[in-house]
Amino acid sequence: MKQASMLMNRNFFLLWQGQLISQIGNQISAIAMLFWLKQTTSSATLIGLIMMASALPSVLLGPIGGTFADRYPRRTIIICCDLFAGLMVLSQAGLLFIAPRASDFIIVWLFVMSTVIAIIDTFFKPAISAAIPDILPEGKVASGNSLNQASVQIATLIGQGLGGVLFQLLGAPMLFLINGLSYLFTATSEFFITIPQTLPTKKSNSWKKAFNEFQVSTVEGFHYVWSRAGIKAIFLAAAALNVFAVTIFVLLPFYVEGFLKAGASLYGFLWAAFGAGSLLGYILVSIIKFSGKARTALLSSSLLGNAIAFSLLGLINHPLITLVIMAMLGMTIGIINVIAITILQITIPSEIRGRVFGLLITLSSGLNPIAMGLSGIIADLTNHNIPLIYTTCGGLLVLLSLWLLMNQKVHEFFLSA
Repeated sequence: MKQASMLMNRNFFLLWQGQLISQIGNQISAIAMLFWLKQTTSSATLIGLIMMASALPSVLLGPIGGTFADRYPRRTIIICCDLFAGLMVLSQAGLLFIAPRASDFIIVWLFVMSTVIAIIDTFFKPAISAAIPDILPEGKVASGNSLNQASVQIATLIGQGLGGVLFQLLGAPMLFLINGLSYLFTATSEFFITIPQTLPTKKSNSWKKAFNEFQVSTVEGFHYVWSRAGIKAIFLAAAALNVFAVTIFVLLPFYVEGFLKAGASLYGFLWAAFGAGSLLGYILVSIIKFSGKARTALLSSSLLGNAIAFSLLGLINHPLITLVIMAMLGMTIGIINVIAITILQITIPSEIRGRVFGLLITLSSGLNPIAMGLSGIIADLTNHNIPLIYTTCGGLLVLLSLWLLMNQKVHEFFLSA
């Protein structure tokens, strides 16, 4: 049973504030890593390889992380993930303090740290997503998701805004130290959280049989998603939005310089407009209670609005109007994310919720590298005709939105949530 009817009950507050603090630390640490690598090696290849090392584990291990979140205590998983991540970051800080001239070894350890934290993340994210409905009453789940998503944007804005300045003032070792301590603070606060959860009965003490049971549980997650039209539709929409959002940002520098005839300042403003729009979307869903038909209508209109904004981005080259369009893109994506996550959380039984979110994370993460690569290839093939690419993506999103609106089974699923 949930222990409180308020949004900011003790369990959710401890979880949320801890994540906000560790996310700010993580953003600052990421900037420290990039600047240190650039100053030490001047190698874009190394930076790209480390970013790839941070992306691959979630593609490969997402379903396994989701199964863990259903078979083992989510509270324990969350605490252990933050604790181990903190120790890994602190080891990097210690290495930079003790042996700052050992560049080769530091770089190797950066690869190790990035990969290990990425692996930790594949267990952490499904556990968090599955736990939120367990510590909040159903009517507050959407607000909780809004706050959780907003904290990511806030952390990004604060961390990226301060990261460069703090790097110049304090240096990379101190920023890694701050991030490591932020993880440990978060893990400590999570010790005081209670997460209600019914765990499956273990049928065997044999390692071989236990592994077989684990495999069966993972396959059950795939089957659960595949056999439900509404959930498949959400997965499809999430995948499409993710791919097209990646396309926007990969090609945005070419769009700004080639189509808008502007420079880096407008590029930064467009990013800020998107972030501000996302926050507005999270706040909107948080403060206004949407349910049933109203929630379905908002989701459908946000999908359609996102598609239209995408198309307009390729048709209008006035800088001020593009800022408004980017804010609209951010707002609609924010609304779609919160509503989709909330529908999944309140309709999927707790005992299988982790596996479903593990699959969702795998799908989203797995398509990112593909979308990045294809965006660049298509841009080169079209002679950097970015407006055409944006308009085409918008048209495809319009078709997806219309399909969702006309699909009766999907409509029924959204209304029943």
